[in-house]
Amino acid sequence: MVTVVSEVEATRGSVKPFVNFNAKHDAEVLRKAMKGIGTDEDAVLMLLAARSNAQRQEIKAAYKKAFGKDLVKELRSELGGKLEDLIVALMYPTILYDAHELHKAIKGVGTEDEVLVEILASRTCDEIKDINKAYKKEYGSKLEKDIMGDTSGHYQKLLVILAQGNREEGVDESRVEKDAKELYAAGEEKFGTDEDKFINILGKRSAEHLRKVFDAYKKIAGCDIEESIKEECTGNLEALLVAVVKCAKSVPAYFAESVRDSMRRAGTDDETLIRIMVSRSERDMLDVRAMYKKKYGESLYSTIQEDTDGDYQKALLYLCGGND
Repeated sequence: MVTVVSEVEATRGSVKPFVNFNAKHDAEVLRKAMKGIGTDEDAVLMLLAARSNAQRQEIKAAYKKAFGKDLVKELRSELGGKLEDLIVALMYPTILYDAHELHKAIKGVGTEDEVLVEILASRTCDEIKDINKAYKKEYGSKLEKDIMGDTSGHYQKLLVILAQGNREEGVDESRVEKDAKELYAAGEEKFGTDEDKFINILGKRSAEHLRKVFDAYKKIAGCDIEESIKEECTGNLEALLVAVVKCAKSVPAYFAESVRDSMRRAGTDDETLIRIMVSRSERDMLDVRAMYKKKYGESLYSTIQEDTDGDYQKALLYLCGGND
């Protein structure tokens, strides 16, 4: 019984490594599904959504070895639309996927700020450091430099702080009250807002520390820090500060809300839906699902069923991993 518990604690993802994994066999199944006239999309999505990211990398190598072809290129040419976007996203190594999404957000036409906000507010310090390395290796430039070239003002300043992945660790009890008072003085109490105070405290303290600061803040200000930020700040800076606060409180709750938003807008925001389902599938999808059910009174699974269709829907439901 104990071993079951520790395994469950080890990963809160919905996608687990496939037990009797054989990369060569999987490569052959995929080849067969894509060869000839038409593609067996079902076979492709059922196989790839049921393998861990590390296993997908092995399948990629086995495919190249057996057939001399790049599996991702083959998938791109055989699949189309949203299913293609989802399957290709699954094929990126996890950290490289985050780096790729950031690069695309910065280097595309205009800046996709919601992507910068989501990734930089929600990833752990270790993940951010790995993303920086992967970004530099893949794109030959520094993430920080690219962010600076594409953004400005206080928003840029906070993005750059978050992109360092250098949050402090633990709780400094002696500073909790002081931080809360400084935030209050910088916002609610003042004519005009001292954004730097918000940026430095919210950008540098640990999540555990910030949770205590938020509790102390509520006692002083009589309202939640998110409400104060919404009153004091606007635009991208507001969005980023609010995301940082939400992630400090609970990353799964933040993603439950984001994934809900992606489907409950007029028209589904498939880019966001895909990014969240792919990036949380091996991190904390079980917790995202639990938060979703608690917050909205229905399962994430049922919302995906209502909001999407076809093979794309099937693949998303596989990643979701179950109906709560």
